[in-house]
Amino acid sequence: MSHNYDFFPASGRAALGGGLAVLLCTSALTAPAFAQTALPELVITAPSPIQPPWQQGAPGEGAPAAGAPSAELRPIAANVFAPVSVITQNEIERQQASTIGDLTMSTPGVSGSGFGAAANRPILRGVDNARVRIQENGIGTMDVSDIGEDHGVPIDPLAAQRIEIIRGPATLRWGSQAIGGVVSVVNNRIPMPDTPQGFRGVMRGAFTSVDNGAEGAIIIQGRNGPYAVHADFFKRFAGDYMTPRGRQLNSALHMQGASVGASYIFQNGYIGAAISHFGSLYHVPGGEAADNRVRIDLRQTRFTSKGEVIVGSAYIDTLRFWLGAVNYKHDERAFDGGFDTIKGTFKNREMEGRVEAQLQPFNTSLGRWNTAVGVQFGKQQIGTAGEGAGLLSPADVSRAAAYIFNELHLSNRLRFQLAGRVESARVGGTAVTFPGNFLPDGNPLPEAQRTRGFLPVSVSAGFLYEFPNHVVASVTAQAVQRAPTALELFARGPHEASGTFEIGNPDLRIERAQSIELGLRRAKGAFRFDASVFHTRYHGYISKRLTGTLCGEAFDECGVETELKQVVFTQRDATFTGAELLTQFDIMPIGIGTFGIEAQADAVRARFNDGGVVPRIPPARIGGGVFWYGGGWFARVNMLHAFAQRRIAVGEETSTPGYNLLNAELSYRHKWKFAGAERELTIGVKGTNLLNDEIRLHTSFKKDEVLQPGRGARLFMTLRF
Repeated sequence: MSHNYDFFPASGRAALGGGLAVLLCTSALTAPAFAQTALPELVITAPSPIQPPWQQGAPGEGAPAAGAPSAELRPIAANVFAPVSVITQNEIERQQASTIGDLTMSTPGVSGSGFGAAANRPILRGVDNARVRIQENGIGTMDVSDIGEDHGVPIDPLAAQRIEIIRGPATLRWGSQAIGGVVSVVNNRIPMPDTPQGFRGVMRGAFTSVDNGAEGAIIIQGRNGPYAVHADFFKRFAGDYMTPRGRQLNSALHMQGASVGASYIFQNGYIGAAISHFGSLYHVPGGEAADNRVRIDLRQTRFTSKGEVIVGSAYIDTLRFWLGAVNYKHDERAFDGGFDTIKGTFKNREMEGRVEAQLQPFNTSLGRWNTAVGVQFGKQQIGTAGEGAGLLSPADVSRAAAYIFNELHLSNRLRFQLAGRVESARVGGTAVTFPGNFLPDGNPLPEAQRTRGFLPVSVSAGFLYEFPNHVVASVTAQAVQRAPTALELFARGPHEASGTFEIGNPDLRIERAQSIELGLRRAKGAFRFDASVFHTRYHGYISKRLTGTLCGEAFDECGVETELKQVVFTQRDATFTGAELLTQFDIMPIGIGTFGIEAQADAVRARFNDGGVVPRIPPARIGGGVFWYGGGWFARVNMLHAFAQRRIAVGEETSTPGYNLLNAELSYRHKWKFAGAERELTIGVKGTNLLNDEIRLHTSFKKDEVLQPGRGARLFMTLRF
């Protein structure tokens, strides 16, 4: 059976480019007279505000309005049905983060896979990998980070302007693979209608002491009438980072990327496209990976397009579309016998598209009714090659789905939301039948080509009530389903970088979950908070189970060699219960600014219904600190305490001690005008892990071998011109 990974041969690429050119020209010919007004966002499908009220204006800019919290503080999205955590551009610039996981893991309810300086994928409420969708501007990253904890996400924080972490019913918009939540990265790579006229740019740079690292980025965007362009370039490098016990061997990294995009903006909409490239060469720390100097050489080229047009017909108000296609490849390299060899190659060719229509609202006897409907499709070809080709033979995945969002305004204070999604998924690959005890019996393993078909159906409903004093309460319930991935079904061999020998189960069923969530939020005023509690019951929860057997590169070596840990994909019912809290309180004015305190906490418990603990669940955390902002200055001292995790899966993991993470930061922002244009310079310093505590992440497969970075400082600067 042959597999062609190229979705777009030369003729197809020419047709795609020609089609895009025709579409742009058609839009230019048929568009009404140009207007500079920004397009409205669809509230019921955009789960959080594009920008908090105090940050509206040009992308990534804006100043606090009177009585509003500082733009440096993490905003709280209150008027939403489910928790949405927003990380602003200001916070992104201050953080010492080389990955999206590093950037988000201090957020309540979010932890990381902790596989190294360049491989730290977000974990939401204890669930990871295929249950957490990571996307950029509405299109999935389309990488292989969800099938291996050692695989990096090809989005660098230097290319992000805002990050939204979304849980709850809003995730039905993006697919059944978002059953645990969505991490959405937003930037202006495809220029939006709010791109200001003229030429603007941003330059960023930073130095870090813990790893002798440096990073830099330049972003340029311009607009002349209806035409807007964007270009960016970033680069970062770092050596092995230091820990309280010395240097963490084999933890260096080198990343760089670039993007160019353009849009045509007309009175009733816009259409745009962008092409970007991401490259990374990073080392995998811990155990034999460090001994053999295992590195991952990652390359991804990505095409995206999106657009919107206000139709204004009797039935349809607005149409939107998103389209993306990627060519992804990474080589897992290691030294074997003194020679640098490629142990395995991962390839992913994938495309994804979504079309959405916002219907005209109408009045009912109960209130005003809004509806949005959409269709989504996707095609994926994924597999491994080289010495590690045994992990996953080439597999084909196709998806098609339809979804609907409804929102009913029952009164000025009470809203009701109802959403549903039905999805068809087909996964084809090579299935292997292993002995029941997963030990070799001297017979060859039977193989057969199989194609599995799934029909996940998901629904959600919720109420939101606005109390006086800007307090908003919400309750949501959902029943969601997820189809197994190609790796969960057809894994069959060694994964060198993660040190595992993985065995799939081609008979896995659809994973089902029922959940209920209560929320209470306040985004305005001196005292702001966001609190949520949730309870989720999984039926057929798919997880990796360590069998206790050690393997070599081939199945015949299981029980004989000791290089790799044998992992089997299994399915059991499980229950997750947890809570999250974030608070901010502006206490009093001091000098030219405002002094305040903040606090946060999160916890999740996960058990299998037939007994035992779900492995690698993050521990409970509690933290808080003080801040002061005013006159362009921002200062903060914050401590986050993670409790020891002793609720462990016996035989699969060990307990993990707690830790204290103390950070402090100071920055100053200065604005001035030059040649009639506004300029802005921000400079600051941030100290991380100031107690030099030994930090091990219980969620990491390599926590016993890999410590997180020790005490360090980050000096950063941003110039907007």
